Amino acid sequence: MIVVTGATGNIGRTLVQHLAAAGEQVTAASRGNQDIALPDGVEHRRVDLADPESLSPAVENADALFLLLTGPQLVTGPDPARFVEIAAAGGIKKLVLLSSQATGTRSELASHARLHAFESALQQSDLDWTILRPTGFFSNTYAWIESIRAERLIAAPFADIALPVIDPVDIAEVAATVLRTNHSGRVYELTGPAAISPREQARAIEAALGTSLRFVESTREQARTGMLRFMPADVADGTLDILGAPTPAEQQVSGDVEGLLGRPATSYAEWARRNRAVFG
Repeated sequence: MIVVTGATGNIGRTLVQHLAAAGEQVTAASRGNQDIALPDGVEHRRVDLADPESLSPAVENADALFLLLTGPQLVTGPDPARFVEIAAAGGIKKLVLLSSQATGTRSELASHARLHAFESALQQSDLDWTILRPTGFFSNTYAWIESIRAERLIAAPFADIALPVIDPVDIAEVAATVLRTNHSGRVYELTGPAAISPREQARAIEAALGTSLRFVESTREQARTGMLRFMPADVADGTLDILGAPTPAEQQVSGDVEGLLGRPATSYAEWARRNRAVFG
């Protein structure tokens, strides 16, 4: 059995679907109590990662765990080693951690120190572990939906700085692959197929919608104010550091997605076309 935390989010939901379609026995874990749509045969368990003990019933007699941290858990919370202990006690043999590219490129950032601690706890354990380090997500541009619908406007900082951001669906497909096959002790850097700037992303959405949009370059502080609506301050600050002054490593395209999936990573233009109804 495979346990997927964060099972109602962009990555976890898609991962559950891929695993179930492949015939795996899956437990979808999330902190909400509300009913969620799940594939036939998938069990839902309530797990709040602010309380590692709540993970224990979900992982009992399971074989593998996909661990995804969100919100406050990215910067604060219980000792990462405790999660590893609980997973191992439940019978977990394989643990796949969704980390971040910045954990490798900027381990000094407060925004990524906790993910670094989770990586260290895994690497010091006896589990078969795999670490996934994706770049920023295409879906971060969902933040533009309201202004596109209301004003045909896109506002973003660092308009012409390009980064190889990635489709969350590609991350989910990679996770499904490594959960089902042997990738013990591997760290994978997950990027899109090419670096793309916010201005270029705006043009891709324009093309997908078949309409003209106005692009405005916002200031860092304006962007930070918007980001604080849905992420901790340390994460917002660390993200803006990367967006505004990326290192060469952060701008480099990795071949890991293609190597693992046997196809190129999805382009932002493809993603925009697939999600045009969301922006329209």
